[in-house]
This record gives sequence, C-alpha cells and structure tokens, in this order.
Amino acid sequence: MSLVLSDVERIAHLSRLELSKEQAHKTLDQLNGLFALVEQMKTVDTAGVEPLSHPIAVIEEQALRLREDLATETDHRAAYQQCAPATQDGLYLVPKVLE
Repeated sequence: MSLVLSDVERIAHLSRLELSKEQAHKTLDQLNGLFALVEQMKTVDTAGVEPLSHPIAVIEEQALRLREDLATETDHRAAYQQCAPATQDGLYLVPKVLE
C-alpha cells in the first residue's frame, strides 16, 4: 500500500490539521515508510511460533524479576475522609454545580 500527497492532505483535512506542503511531503514519506515496514513484516514466516503472554516472557531471567500483583497497602480511606465535610458509602459528597 502506498499513499500519494492528496491522501495525506485529505487525512489532514479530516483530522482538522493544517499542514504546510513541506510537512505534508514529510508526513507522506513517514507514512509510506511505515506501510513498507508493515509489508515487510507480513512476509515473515510465523508458522510454529507460540504466542507470548507478555513480551518479556521470552527472557526468563527478566520475567522472573517481575513481582506478583498483590495489594500490599492498607486501607486508610476512613482516616482520610474524617476531615471531609460530607461522605457517603466511601465517596466524597460535593455540592451540585450544574443543573
């Protein structure tokens, strides 16, 4: 896939972006470079490659350094809300601003 300058100008218009001719040409080169990279990646044979649960999982020593996702902090909500003028069910009550 390849874009032309009119495509970039149309995309800029739809995005409400104002691009100079120089910026449009630079953006065209960058987008076409990105599309070329995607086309190049499509040619890679991925048959037999197992999907990863996380990109770091391929490096075992890195994956082992990750800590478990556990809550270690205690709940201080009641203490923090003692100075609030009004609370209900653990939420701060504020005056209505909009009608």
